[in-house]
Amino acid sequence: MNSNDKLTRRQMLGVTVSAAAGLAGVATIASAPAAAQAFPHLDEKDPTAVALHYVHDAKLVDPKKNPTYKPGHHCANCLQLTGKAGDAWRPCNLFPRKLVAANGWCSAWVQKPGAA
Repeated sequence: MNSNDKLTRRQMLGVTVSAAAGLAGVATIASAPAAAQAFPHLDEKDPTAVALHYVHDAKLVDPKKNPTYKPGHHCANCLQLTGKAGDAWRPCNLFPRKLVAANGWCSAWVQKPGAA
């Protein structure tokens, strides 16, 4: 190796910082699903939940009070629900840092494309 092939201290520092930042990003992405499961369950008395008529069990929705509700609508087939299919409690775009019941429902329900 000749002297022209050596890295300067500044170049070495740049490579080290870039590698560390990349590893930190990968660690953050890898731990995101686990972190989401650490979120608390949404309380039906939460102000946003109350405003959106959220309930943990869609079978308990009163259609007279919620005319947009139809049998078969629940969080698991809503566009807003994220997370792993099949989990009983999952993140929802409408309730950041909270988990909603897959069998729940709220008035912001929108059918997920391809869902029955």
